[in-house]
Amino acid sequence: MHLLIIGSRGQLGQALHAHFSPSHRVTLWSRPQHDIADPACVDALAALAPDVVINAAAWTNVDGAESTPDAAFAVNALGPKYLAEGCARCGAALVQISSNEVFAGEPGRFYREYEELDPVTVYARSKAAGERAARQVLDRLYIVRVAWLYGPGGNNFPSKIVAAADKQGSLRVVADEHGNPTYTPDVAAALERLIASGRYGIYHLVNDGHTSRYEWAVELLRLSKRSHIPLTPIPASDWPRPAMPPAHAVLVNQAAAALDICLRPWQEALAEYCAFENL
Repeated sequence: MHLLIIGSRGQLGQALHAHFSPSHRVTLWSRPQHDIADPACVDALAALAPDVVINAAAWTNVDGAESTPDAAFAVNALGPKYLAEGCARCGAALVQISSNEVFAGEPGRFYREYEELDPVTVYARSKAAGERAARQVLDRLYIVRVAWLYGPGGNNFPSKIVAAADKQGSLRVVADEHGNPTYTPDVAAALERLIASGRYGIYHLVNDGHTSRYEWAVELLRLSKRSHIPLTPIPASDWPRPAMPPAHAVLVNQAAAALDICLRPWQEALAEYCAFENL
């Protein structure tokens, strides 16, 4: 199988490359050589004619999107549209990586795959627009929503927490934002099984269970032998941002689980990450 991985330098793209390259032909695209916001990528993709395209590229500056919406929509909405057009021309399937933030995240809510989208921030609206744009063009489509991604070598929540703990000696972490910490190597392995199934549709590929940012940090410090560092829970209102994240955009894996594709508990994945990074 010939896979084209878009956004190969990001933390998910790196995990996808590491997972698929030993057993599949893999082509890597990243900016600036390949810009999915440029309609020229339609012709380039059609000429390459891969079997499957995995779009792990995204405008991920959530706060910055509030002041630069055109840039966010160019990558997160027009990009999937152009990739879907290229896939349609050459008969490829597309895996469009999306986000838990396409849901408003009402407290106490748990979101399954086919619930109505209700994005709030510019970033969230651009990701929801990317889902719609790809669906309008292509039938051979997997929309895969993930949440709170982290993985080896990435600039992510765990790496920032450990660095801040070591530098500052104490931490204040938001306790009323809940989600699914999701390990990029686990997403890559689940995606291989999903692609092999040939069952197109919408999927939530997140590690099992959910938690708050605060409890995630507590477990991280425990696993990395930093439990002695004081950690204070605070409300999100004490950490204002231009784009406030959803309070409880917790995803439920129902569709992939029906295909027996389940990711392990987030605590087990976090333990592996800490061992791998030698934290």
